[in-house]
Amino acid sequence: MPISQAFFQRSNALLLAIGIAVLVIIVATSLWLTTASERYFGEVTAARAVRSATADLLSLVQDAETGQRGYLLTRDESYLAPYSAAASRLPDQRARLERAAARLPEVTPILQRVNSELEQKMGELAATVEATRRSDIETALNLVRSGTGKRLMDELRTDLSAILAVSEKELREAIDAQVTASTRLRWTTIIGAIMILAMAGAASWTIISYTRELVAARREVETLNVGLEERVRERTDALVKANEEVQRFAYIVTHDLRAPLVNIMGFTSELEAMFKPIEAYVGAGAAATSEQKAAAEEALRVDVAEAIGFIRSSTRKMDGLINAILKISREGRRELRAESVDLTSLIETAAAAVHHQASAEEGGGIEIDAQVTRITSDRLSLDQVMGNLLDNAIKYRATERPIRIAVRTRRERRGWVKIEIEDNGRGIAATDHERIFELFRRSGTQNTAGEGIGLAHVRTMVRNLGGDIAVRSDLGKGTTFTVTLPPDLTAYRRSAEA
Repeated sequence: MPISQAFFQRSNALLLAIGIAVLVIIVATSLWLTTASERYFGEVTAARAVRSATADLLSLVQDAETGQRGYLLTRDESYLAPYSAAASRLPDQRARLERAAARLPEVTPILQRVNSELEQKMGELAATVEATRRSDIETALNLVRSGTGKRLMDELRTDLSAILAVSEKELREAIDAQVTASTRLRWTTIIGAIMILAMAGAASWTIISYTRELVAARREVETLNVGLEERVRERTDALVKANEEVQRFAYIVTHDLRAPLVNIMGFTSELEAMFKPIEAYVGAGAAATSEQKAAAEEALRVDVAEAIGFIRSSTRKMDGLINAILKISREGRRELRAESVDLTSLIETAAAAVHHQASAEEGGGIEIDAQVTRITSDRLSLDQVMGNLLDNAIKYRATERPIRIAVRTRRERRGWVKIEIEDNGRGIAATDHERIFELFRRSGTQNTAGEGIGLAHVRTMVRNLGGDIAVRSDLGKGTTFTVTLPPDLTAYRRSAEA
């Protein structure tokens, strides 16, 4: 059943309010429990401080008693070192115990007795030490035999043990309270998290239920728009390139076809001038002079023949240009036949056709690195493209080194196929990288036969296959032509027509 917008808004508002309330409770409880935990931690620290100070105080008294007995037995002043050290530290240690026990009021009476016992015990030890120093050994021994020191030490141990017992009790209670607070904090967090997750789950369910129909509709729209932007970009680029190519083609055709026409017109005008001496000689008849006869013969034998030769040369050039234009035009009209092509085999066949020219010198040859074995495209166009590019690599080789050609195939983004033909020939100047693809245009020294239509023809065929061709080259080092083609010409056509 579809969820109405009003129900969706009310339910989500209610869930949001409950979630906020739960969150506030969690935060308040957490703060309270955290404060309690800090208080209990302070109590634990205080109890430990009392226990530590009590133990240290008892240790000092025992050290003092040990030093007194050693001195009494040996009369060696070095045995008084523990006694002297304990006596000097005792006031600070008593003050430390009093500060630590300030939070435990129940030990105050015990602490008062401890102070009194300490005064008496240290007085008894001091009297014994002083008598020994005066060499009054008998008096010192009588003080020891009286048992006063032992009694005071026993009472001191009993009272300090009582303080330790109280501190241990406080420590256990504080630790238990801290553990309880931590447990409550943990359970508060767990229960609060469960409640918030429950609220989030309920809200998610309502949102998912409400937006399910919107998602279905959006999915259909997205399906229609998949790749639309890419197709628009590709078509725009293709249209721009086609428009630029048409403009260049129109300029080149009008310019290059006009040149032989101008030559023909010029030499036709010269022919008219050349026939004037002949007309004069014929018109004079028997009365013609020898000069007229010689001029007429010169015009017929030299000038007219030369003019006719130039006219024929211009006519042949125009015929070649027209045939080249017709060749490219026929390629554009030819129906492409998409089929599965063994790309590796096609490259090997094209390389074999020119291999003898590449390997004629020591160190020359053609290397093939084919990582893409098959492509669906027009076999005839691919064969002509490879043949033209390999012929160019041979034709424009560098005479000072053996020609080496490398042909590589790779798979790039979107699965498209990239074919690279790299040579170590004479290279192409950077200013001519685009010019070489124009009709009737060539680069570098014109020391090889050709009309300048090969690369223009190649680019036309590559673009008919849905791809493009680019060049990178360093003059004097070599050239690399890169042909990029769709892996499936049929699928590319369907996508272009969609």
